[in-house]
Amino acid sequence: MEDMIGARVYRCYRCRNPVCRHDDIISKGFQASNGRAFLFWHAVNVIMGQKEDRRLITGLHTVADVYCSDCGEMLGWKYEKAFEESQKYKEGKFVLEKFKIVMEN
Repeated sequence: MEDMIGARVYRCYRCRNPVCRHDDIISKGFQASNGRAFLFWHAVNVIMGQKEDRRLITGLHTVADVYCSDCGEMLGWKYEKAFEESQKYKEGKFVLEKFKIVMEN
């Protein structure tokens, strides 16, 4: 488990496991099935699910669901591959649902 001492940190809402830094947000304008979501450069203390092709709002992508490594809560997904050229910037990035994470300073 990685600790993020001194940073503004987002944590799993359920168990407070640190999962990403506020400074790693790329965009706050993403949409998940349950509401708003954030796109992050990086996430830690997470477990990746199986890769699968999924049709999202912006087209077909290969994604893997992302789970908290402590409590197992599903937090969002990671973009593994984008099939459309305009979406390639998402590859390797994480989308975490806003209601599944809480920020603590």
